[in-house]
Amino acid sequence: MTDSIAPVDLRCEYLVDPLGIDVAWPRLSWVLDGEGRGLRQTAHQIVAASHPDRLAAEAGDLWDSGKVLGSESAHVVYGGSPLGSRQRVWWTVRVWDQNGAASPFSPPACWEMGLLQPDDWRGSWIGLRRADEARRPAPDLPPGARRDLAELDLPPCPYLRTTFALPRPVRRARLYATARGVYELRLNGRRAGDAVLAPGWTDYGHRIQYQTYDVSDLLSAGDNALGAILGTGWYAGYIGWHGENKHYGVRPELLVHLIVEHDDGSTTTVVSDESWRVATGPIRYSDLLMGESYDARAELPGWDLPGYDDRGWQPVTAEPRDDVLLVADRAEPVRVIAELPPRSIAQRPPDLAIVDLGQNITGWVRLRVRGPAGTTVRLRFGERLNPDGTLYIENMRTAHQTDFYTLRGGDDETYEPRFTFHGFQYVEVTGYPGELTTDAITGRVVGSDLPTTGDFRCSNDMVNQLQRNIVWGQRGNFLSVPTDCPQRDERLGWLGDAQVFVRTSCFNAAAAPFWTKWLTDVADARSPEGAFPDVAPRLIVTTDGAPAWGNAGVIVPWTLYQCYGDRRLIEEHYEAMAAWLTYLQDANPDLLWTNRRGNDYGDWLAVGESTPKDLIGTAFFAQDARLLARMARAIGRTDDGARYDDLFARITSAFRAAYVDDTGRVAGDSQTAYALALAMDLLPSALRPAAARHLVANIARHDWHLTTGFVGVSHLCPVLTEAGYGDVAYRLLLNETFPSWGYMIARGATTMWERWDGWTEERGFQTPQMNSFNHYAFGAIGDWLYRYVAGIDLDPDRPGYEHVVVRPFPGGGLTHAGASYRSVRGLVASEWRRDGDTFLLTATIPANSTATVLVPTTSPASVTLVDEPTSTDDPSAPTVVGSDDERVTFGVGSGRYLFRSTLTQSAAGRGG
Repeated sequence: MTDSIAPVDLRCEYLVDPLGIDVAWPRLSWVLDGEGRGLRQTAHQIVAASHPDRLAAEAGDLWDSGKVLGSESAHVVYGGSPLGSRQRVWWTVRVWDQNGAASPFSPPACWEMGLLQPDDWRGSWIGLRRADEARRPAPDLPPGARRDLAELDLPPCPYLRTTFALPRPVRRARLYATARGVYELRLNGRRAGDAVLAPGWTDYGHRIQYQTYDVSDLLSAGDNALGAILGTGWYAGYIGWHGENKHYGVRPELLVHLIVEHDDGSTTTVVSDESWRVATGPIRYSDLLMGESYDARAELPGWDLPGYDDRGWQPVTAEPRDDVLLVADRAEPVRVIAELPPRSIAQRPPDLAIVDLGQNITGWVRLRVRGPAGTTVRLRFGERLNPDGTLYIENMRTAHQTDFYTLRGGDDETYEPRFTFHGFQYVEVTGYPGELTTDAITGRVVGSDLPTTGDFRCSNDMVNQLQRNIVWGQRGNFLSVPTDCPQRDERLGWLGDAQVFVRTSCFNAAAAPFWTKWLTDVADARSPEGAFPDVAPRLIVTTDGAPAWGNAGVIVPWTLYQCYGDRRLIEEHYEAMAAWLTYLQDANPDLLWTNRRGNDYGDWLAVGESTPKDLIGTAFFAQDARLLARMARAIGRTDDGARYDDLFARITSAFRAAYVDDTGRVAGDSQTAYALALAMDLLPSALRPAAARHLVANIARHDWHLTTGFVGVSHLCPVLTEAGYGDVAYRLLLNETFPSWGYMIARGATTMWERWDGWTEERGFQTPQMNSFNHYAFGAIGDWLYRYVAGIDLDPDRPGYEHVVVRPFPGGGLTHAGASYRSVRGLVASEWRRDGDTFLLTATIPANSTATVLVPTTSPASVTLVDEPTSTDDPSAPTVVGSDDERVTFGVGSGRYLFRSTLTQSAAGRGG
């Protein structure tokens, strides 16, 4: 028996009711809601209109798709009239189910176009005049402060303002804004929007993002004031370990364009131009790496209100716009996404306190304080404590990560910085007047505001903590770009880390817009020869991409296509991916990647053994050819697909000749060498079992511990499990001795460490030159937790979870495990529990999807569907499509299914 379905969760370009997009032909998606089994969409109809009233009449003046046969519910391209700048579109959709019954039209959703043409922008870049840029001295530093702070080039933050009159009431107002640097907007004393560190990091020489704000409620007829505060940000602030700033420009500048529509249809426009005024105020400096100094005695009360007297302010400098692209922000903005109270505060005489948030985060703190005017409170941030309980800061290198707040005096004061962020769990507070209590300081978690989509849990507390650490590492390092770490003087968008972690990230959060934006940064960072970089934006590390780093330019688009079914992303980056393959092939005609290997990081931060670097390069060269062949066919380039299939075969042949002997032993005999050869299908089928045995023998030689670095870590447990050594994979997962995930957790890790040996019992801290306690790469084990422990996977030939695969591998002594994932087609869930030899598996498949469910068992005859359909004629009834000694395979439609089987405890040794 089946029930009807209804479209819900309408999205445009992955976003809910986006404002100010610049995609000319946006894509629309929805999820189908309904109870029952076998629910599917057989047709849809989209109606789009310029006003919601027209939708109510089911009359779209912009587009009526008519009834379109098929199950497509994600990335349906808008097919109506061409859209202009600032045009608002309302849309609704209805669907027909498997029985031919039509749903009601959905509640309306909307999107609005941004400024699509360069001429739509009428403002100038404005900022502080060069003559006013004289550097101010650093604040009076408390005892023990690092005196070299005073030697840095840390300019004050400019405050800019203008006033304007609106002759009539406001119907609608849009504020388009961006900066060379970072900005905060104010209108009539209130903040516009809740984004922080906007417009985010791009290569400012190629493109700059802008944001669109609905400010209709912040304006009124009569006098109004528009203001902005600017910070140096990534544009002119410090980035990287060279101790340099001003990488893109010398000072921050603002560009704004305000359009106000009145009740009578007229408009008023306000832009950034030479009429604005500028001054400096309480923010003496605010730098991403160095921190912020705020002197509340220099505040400018009322500066963002229309009646403020700005006669003492200076004229701005105004520069015309250049040819750099202004593009709409395609991803969720950076926001304050959570708050954390202190777990404890340790007072250390005479006036120092150590605050422990209990969690390593990215962001800052909000401080509440009362005291005499001129009192300066220092906030210094770190991830760990020294053995004597003092703050460990040596691993920050040249990043100061220190904020100063100087009190105005009098009433209670509240402070939090604007244009910096820190990576920390502990805060050293110096100079606080009185006793610092837990209600006086709050951790503010900052990051790209990606909605949560996944959840993993199991019966092992350590593994649950590992999953939390993975999620917190992702939150902390997904800040405009996927950074390697949020604390020291680096914070770069490393491609190697990204390709290792991208699949895990897509389980945890709705990451498609975030990665889509960053892939544009990767494309902008290509060399003239067609090489992808090591980091994007390409800054500090300017060499062409190394093996496993540059390859992210192919791996990340492929992964997003798999997870979200996004073909347009392949089309947008296809030529860049093809040029990269040509770049590699031209430099390596023998098809072994021995030339143009850039910085050649190898299996970065492996422990105990190394892997030949040319082997790593050749393996990734082959994988790129294989993935591009599949992507070419996905977008209809069948000839290219055949050509890249042939390239893959030839690289594989060269790999085998150079690195594989006739016993299945791979050169280097390392865990990573075997993991890559097996995962990337580089071995003859006859040698795969032998190679897997060699891998297990290696692990045994290392006392059943891993040795892999960044390159091998994501592949190790999957290839072991696929080869029938799930027990070994679980053993690696559950280890709590060095090196392992459990070793980190047992020593207080709340995020993923950069190094397996970031801190050890024998040596203490690793070298402070490179020792982050919030990296995400080793968190790539999260993919295995979702896909193999819980069992949620997809069919690569039907991506975007059109066809789900549920295939758990119970083991490791776990009594239960499960995961849920909100895909582009709806909720996918897999949860299993074992009670003695009884195994129960619950699988949830979203409407409009089908699935293959593989139930583990040691007795195929024992496998049953607990809630059998009432009729054998039910088209949604599961069908057995295969069986062997370890699994029974069912084909199912959408819905929830509960399977029971017999699974003896000894079966864990086979991973099933």
